[in-house]
Amino acid sequence: MRKLIISAVAGGIIIFASLYFAGLIAGSKKNGRSPSQKVVKTVFVDTVVNATVPIMVPANGNLKAKKRVELYSEVQGVFRSGSKLYRTGQKYAVGQTLIKIDASEYYASVQSAKSNLYNLLTSIMPDLRLDYPEIYPKWQQYLNGFDLEKTTPELPELDSEKEKFFITGREIITTYYNVKNLEQRLAKYTISAPFNGVLTEALVTEGTLVRSGQKLGEFINTGLYELEVSVSKTYGDFLKEGKEVSLTNLEKTQEFTGKVARVNGRVDQNSQTITAYIEVSGSNLKEGQYLEANLDAKEETDAIEIDRSLLLENNQIFVVKDSILDLMDVKPVFFTDKTVVLKNVPDGEMIVSKPIVGAYSGMLVKIFDESKS
Repeated sequence: MRKLIISAVAGGIIIFASLYFAGLIAGSKKNGRSPSQKVVKTVFVDTVVNATVPIMVPANGNLKAKKRVELYSEVQGVFRSGSKLYRTGQKYAVGQTLIKIDASEYYASVQSAKSNLYNLLTSIMPDLRLDYPEIYPKWQQYLNGFDLEKTTPELPELDSEKEKFFITGREIITTYYNVKNLEQRLAKYTISAPFNGVLTEALVTEGTLVRSGQKLGEFINTGLYELEVSVSKTYGDFLKEGKEVSLTNLEKTQEFTGKVARVNGRVDQNSQTITAYIEVSGSNLKEGQYLEANLDAKEETDAIEIDRSLLLENNQIFVVKDSILDLMDVKPVFFTDKTVVLKNVPDGEMIVSKPIVGAYSGMLVKIFDESKS
């Protein structure tokens, strides 16, 4: 019994001692957490100064040569080789032969008709000398200048009715125009370059049998191009012929200056856009090249231009008033891919110039001081 009492007392002492020392240890620990501090975000701001903002309308398109000719054959024959191979990329000077079709058989028929005309003229000369001595010299001069190897010269002018009846009655005029018709067709066996340029499409080669109406290729002038762009009808009234336009290539490595050559007077019913044509020249430009244009459409007065990411829903932006963020209603008048032009923003307002994550109206902020950076 005695041992039981001693054990109970000893156990109680141990329990109380454990609780006491546990309390001391718990009280001796220090709280490692620092009291929470309120975070004030630093914001970048710009002071509003309204000014005149030029509205630059972006547009794009592919270049097309202003001077271009699709080559078709009006006659039939075998395509003969010339001084240059008829190949894509081949350059030709104005007047140089592009295509020459074998015309030996047709040439013989033309010479036969010219010979017939010459014989008719020769047969009337004795009658002219006897009956119409006053007009004989000019017809003799015409006959002397008649060369079967050259183009038939124009007939002398008929001065009187008697001369007209005499020449017409001998079928000279009819024969003359038949010859001229044959000569015109003979000229179609040869196609010459109408301007300096390059062959961009060649659909036949030397030795090919060319048929009438067959397309032979395409020839363009490489010095002058046009860019066709579509612009919203809102700015159609501001597009004037002769206005300069800034152009860049897709990589932004080259810049060109063009001008508005013409503006279509019809609005596209589906897209509600107007087509404008920009004329541009340059030795490093190519047919089909993609270019981007900035059209100077108009000028917006009393406006500012900011980054598009700063415009919130419901056409609002953040402003700073006494270190507090506030929302201001604005009127956007023009959008680009990166910026927006705004009106109804008073001068002197401090607007946020860089987006703030988690921003809200009434948020406490601190304005970034550049002098301390």
